[in-house]
Amino acid sequence: MKKKIIGSILILLLVVIFITTLSMQNNTVDALSKYGSRGEEVRTIQEKLKRWGYYTGNVDGIYGSLTVSAVKKFQQKNGLSVDGIAGPKTLAAMGIMSSSSSSSSSNNSSNVNLLAKVIYGEARGEPYTGQVAVGAVVMNRVKSSQFPNTISGVVYQSGAFDAVSDGQINLTPDETAKKAAQDALNGWDPTYGAIYYFNPSTATNKWIWSRPMTVTIGKHRFCK
Repeated sequence: MKKKIIGSILILLLVVIFITTLSMQNNTVDALSKYGSRGEEVRTIQEKLKRWGYYTGNVDGIYGSLTVSAVKKFQQKNGLSVDGIAGPKTLAAMGIMSSSSSSSSSNNSSNVNLLAKVIYGEARGEPYTGQVAVGAVVMNRVKSSQFPNTISGVVYQSGAFDAVSDGQINLTPDETAKKAAQDALNGWDPTYGAIYYFNPSTATNKWIWSRPMTVTIGKHRFCK
């Protein structure tokens, strides 16, 4: 009788261990990078978050507490579940592709493409930071109560961008413009909060010259 009881307990334990192991494996797939993870993907996450101002630690490929905190800040700003885990949706929002995140990234592709078109039409030939800056102005307008609260609303607001008025918005953006758009979407703002920009060598509007300047990048002056 005791042998049967012991045998039943052992079988039950084996079942529990199997279910636990399976669950852990599934969690590993869903949570691609999390606290304690190491490797190139973690390094890429840290590089991007550092560039966008979320992460202040070393880019060492170790997913420690500083990385968790930076990921949480990024998630909060981008409307994601704030858990500090770089799962498929978070990776997709960062522009980091993987088999698990590819489907999620498609939801963001229309915004990336539209923003890239504006950047390409307005700032192709400018330094990379300057291209990101144009995208950042669009994002800053989305967040401002003075402008429409969607990217498409900001882009197509009457008279807002020359690229829309002269049809350059319809040109096919290059990979640099797409990358700049993703960086702007993910929070990199080299303009320090600017909502306007202009070319000082061609601008004739007196009002735009009166706006407080934040920075000059390439041929564009950015202002609030």
